[in-house]
Amino acid sequence: MTDDGLNRNIERLASLIAGASRIVVFTGAGVSTESGIPDFRSPGGIWSRFDPEEFTIYRFLASPETRLKQWKILVESGLIVNARPNGAHLAVAELEKLGKLDCVITQNIDNLHQKAGNDPGRVYELHGTMSHARCLGCQRRYAMAELLDRIRLDEGAPLCPECDGILKPDVIFFGEQLPAEALRHAVDHSRRCDLLIVVGSSLVVYPAAYMPVYAKEAGAAVAIVNLTVTDFDLQADVVIHGKAGEVMPLILEAVKRNLAAAVGNPA
Repeated sequence: MTDDGLNRNIERLASLIAGASRIVVFTGAGVSTESGIPDFRSPGGIWSRFDPEEFTIYRFLASPETRLKQWKILVESGLIVNARPNGAHLAVAELEKLGKLDCVITQNIDNLHQKAGNDPGRVYELHGTMSHARCLGCQRRYAMAELLDRIRLDEGAPLCPECDGILKPDVIFFGEQLPAEALRHAVDHSRRCDLLIVVGSSLVVYPAAYMPVYAKEAGAAVAIVNLTVTDFDLQADVVIHGKAGEVMPLILEAVKRNLAAAVGNPA
């Protein structure tokens, strides 16, 4: 895309945002990778280095050795303590401050939208979160950052400090259903929005990737900001191919210009 084409699409999306009142932002791994978090599915990602079968819930429950391997992969990925929000996360949080954001629906498990400033109550995590772990015995939930100070992975798979039950990161493993409440809210908000913006998702993982379909069927505009082509590009109202962390701040600047001009205060 030429610079002129990019600028035109940025202005088109900024105009849609300025005129919308119920915006849903749907984010995928392309947002997280720009914060240094390895992608699971892309070439060079985690699944190219580890067997996805090791991340089934059945293996997790059956084998302490597999549980330890899963814990180490997730902890060493930097999901918990090292990752920081990038320009895309901060731009989405700013949309909320501007009163434009209805909610964020995310496939990511890194808690970076909340770290960037989004209200946790407006963030629906379809694949769970690494910010907490849960005991499968007593069901007690632990903040992961605090839990890591109490467990030693060099001594084996961690157990619940209270009951010695199996501790599981609060993420969705292969073989598990998506969290029913988060999915229900995500579908509902997608069907009631007037603009859905896909950011950093190739839209290949279902049922999460149905969200822009639901929005479009309900009459909403759909925009896509992603580094590569998606199967939904031809149905979208605006498509911008680029890095989310670079493009989203440019869109935010254009939105602010639109809003300022609307009230007679050119930015």
